[in-house]
Amino acid sequence: MAGIPVMDFDIFPPFKGFPQEGIQFLKRLKKNNNREWFEKHREEFLNHVKEPMQSFIVALQVHFSRFSPEFDLNPARSIFRIYRDIRFSPDKTPYKTHIAAHFVLRGKPKGFVGSGYYIEVNTEEVYIGGGIYIPDSNQLKKIRKAIGGRGKEFLAVVEDRNFKKSFAPFNWDKLKRIPKGYDENHPMAEWLKCKQFFVGVSRPVTKCYKASFAKEAAAICEKVTPLVRFLNSSL
Repeated sequence: MAGIPVMDFDIFPPFKGFPQEGIQFLKRLKKNNNREWFEKHREEFLNHVKEPMQSFIVALQVHFSRFSPEFDLNPARSIFRIYRDIRFSPDKTPYKTHIAAHFVLRGKPKGFVGSGYYIEVNTEEVYIGGGIYIPDSNQLKKIRKAIGGRGKEFLAVVEDRNFKKSFAPFNWDKLKRIPKGYDENHPMAEWLKCKQFFVGVSRPVTKCYKASFAKEAAAICEKVTPLVRFLNSSL
């Protein structure tokens, strides 16, 4: 598609599915979550976990270019680091036991906290979703303003039959009372109480073993896109 940067497919091998060796590596990492073990097995991580994830992201590009070309799918930047941030955590194990990627709008910095897409592969399942999981207070104010003022547009997203079939019930964290500044009888009162706006689905990890996983994951992301776009238009 003209004007949409696409990574050079020759840099990464074609995505043929995640190798089972990669999932086995993550299982073993759970039992040996220490630097000495990881360094001895670093090549396994690179070959069986990180590189397949990078190839997967490249395979997603052609699909996103059709329904969400404004998003950056970059195999060098979109993947989360394997290292855990343990500074404020009682759990001092140094490594994550999953591989995940977050796709943000083009031109936005890595770690952008706006609305985007998230895909994770762990030892038990794969998760595909999108939206904003933990919006900050400023974002919440903007999103609520958009919901309150553009209620019909928001309801057209969350009450769409196919959207609800794919993602409901949403189970978002909510305030007990209507937020300050809104009338208790506001027609969007229940939605205005929401503190998060994120949907997704889980699938058995075996789903990722086939090349078709890229197409299946992209199809789920496409269904999330109306929510992702509404949220970003409010920020």
